[in-house]
Amino acid sequence: MAKITKVSPLAPKGGFPKLPVIDGVRFSTIAAGVKYAGRTDVMLAEIDAGSAVAGAFTRSSTRSAPVLDCQSKLGRVEDDGKGFAFLVNSGNSNAFTGRVGVEAVNAITNATAKTLNLPSSHIYTSSTGVIGEPLPYGKITDALGALSQSLDANRIEDAARAIMTTDTFPKGSTATCEIGGIEVTVAGIAKGSGMIAPDMATMLVYIFTDAKISQAGLQDMVSRQNEQTFNSITVDSDTSTSDSLLVAATGRSGADVEDNETFERTLGIVMKDLAHQVVRDGEGATKFVEIQVHGAADNVDARKVAMSIANSPLVKTAIAGEDPNWGRIVMAVGKSGAQADRDRLSIWFGDVLVAENGWVSPTYLEADAAAHMKGEDLLIRVDLGIGAGRSTVWTCDLTHGYIEINADYRS
Repeated sequence: MAKITKVSPLAPKGGFPKLPVIDGVRFSTIAAGVKYAGRTDVMLAEIDAGSAVAGAFTRSSTRSAPVLDCQSKLGRVEDDGKGFAFLVNSGNSNAFTGRVGVEAVNAITNATAKTLNLPSSHIYTSSTGVIGEPLPYGKITDALGALSQSLDANRIEDAARAIMTTDTFPKGSTATCEIGGIEVTVAGIAKGSGMIAPDMATMLVYIFTDAKISQAGLQDMVSRQNEQTFNSITVDSDTSTSDSLLVAATGRSGADVEDNETFERTLGIVMKDLAHQVVRDGEGATKFVEIQVHGAADNVDARKVAMSIANSPLVKTAIAGEDPNWGRIVMAVGKSGAQADRDRLSIWFGDVLVAENGWVSPTYLEADAAAHMKGEDLLIRVDLGIGAGRSTVWTCDLTHGYIEINADYRS
């Protein structure tokens, strides 16, 4: 696996944020030696009884055994008096491993359930790393005793570091809101750097809140917010076998947030921040790019155009070269499959109007657009001039660094 030697230039300038304790959740990590030498690679989160767990997962046809297992358990509560646990390993994705992969998941979930005195259906596992290699699950089950004995509510940053693969920095986010005079807290961690595209990414995300909400209510919020956050980012157009988003609400604050828009917005803030951090850690990335499309026939068409631009190697390499090559935007619009009219199309780089009415704008100066392209945070805006459909997605540039990381990923 490629060795990451320096942090992405797009990483948050303040480093990993100070995340608050979420009442009802405890974390531990260990260096189990799944693949990496000398670094933590397994994370355990123990969640109190009475919590609600929701999630979203990759829709890949070759999704991993852990993903299939989590999907089968979501929404099931075998014992109301028992809590839940998330157990995650990095270094091996346990994907495309056939019956051996299922055996590994069963062994890990059963051993974790026994260690924590929980039903096995309350154990959610995730694995991330190389595809097609058997998971040495004995290294994980052997570590469960030590993991269970070191659980601590203050170790969420350790957990964020344990789940990293080609990430150059750990990812965390938090937000609060007030519901009925009670402060409600949301905190989350994520990993992801490459193989990033809807549905979701080679991405693992774990979010925790002390809000009180039903499983169905939480699931509805997570599904809605997921479409505008993790399913609206792309690094390289490749969808992973292992994408998993799990959200746990412990209810310990006592604040009931059922159908509460304020809480959902707060949850969405954390999800969006983590999604953006994944893009900012895109393998080899030097530019963070927001793409706004409006004026489409409908939102579906707007999404087609936005993703066509975001995933175009020609667009992404031009961005890497700081070249305001608006012709490549025109190309991406045209190939998207969405309804478009050349003579109604307008394009902006930042605030610079580049093209309008199917031709270069008479006010356009390439030096102005080139100046915008030199920034780290870029905006590309397209108006199709047809209807009211709109969509926003986020991506990064495509550089030599991406090739260097992925050319020897398994080395």
